[in-house]
Amino acid sequence: MEHGTLIQLSSLQSSTAPQPVLLSDIGNVLAFFDFGIAARRVAGRSPFPEEALSARLDHIKGPFENGDMDDATFLREAVAALQFQGSEAEFAEIWCDIFTENTAMRRTLEPLAGRLPMRLLSNTSGLHKEHLLSAFGIFLPFGGGVYSYSARCSKPGEEIFRKTIAQLGLDPALTFFVDDLEPNIATAARLGFHTHHYQPARHAAFERDFHAWLARAGISA
Repeated sequence: MEHGTLIQLSSLQSSTAPQPVLLSDIGNVLAFFDFGIAARRVAGRSPFPEEALSARLDHIKGPFENGDMDDATFLREAVAALQFQGSEAEFAEIWCDIFTENTAMRRTLEPLAGRLPMRLLSNTSGLHKEHLLSAFGIFLPFGGGVYSYSARCSKPGEEIFRKTIAQLGLDPALTFFVDDLEPNIATAARLGFHTHHYQPARHAAFERDFHAWLARAGISA
């Protein structure tokens, strides 16, 4: 084999070798959500009281997030279940307009854009994913992810984590996983990820843990 070919192979191997990666949940980590906002808006256009609206969707929310129901079916069934007095497009806008960006997390992550690969792992629907990625700048540094609706499985089950490892080419030992729910953290830790249980009121604790991990990985904060 010629020397030039050896160099090319070496370069290819190094470029595809596992590297440090931030793997982040979305809800209550990168963006906060409040379904009460949607309930209040829908209540004015539905015969049911605000406090009863969420329960009327319980039978379709799970299948929707796990990919067993597409956007069009969910919207049609949600409008029918709530007897919403409006179009499916109007309901979709209300259903998605429940998020606010976590500005503290954005300030922490923006300086690392282009220096640390960032990926997403979220239990979410396609409807919410598309809205979030287009509406908030915090997602700009993230280069793809795995979502329950397309993976057809969800956290805290191991299956979605194993799919994420395979699809994103992750080495759990080199991956910092952040999530706001303890069962999800427990699964990730069991699979060898470095984990942080995120609590918005303790963002400084996240920064300390994250920056210590970055330093061990040789990445300046």
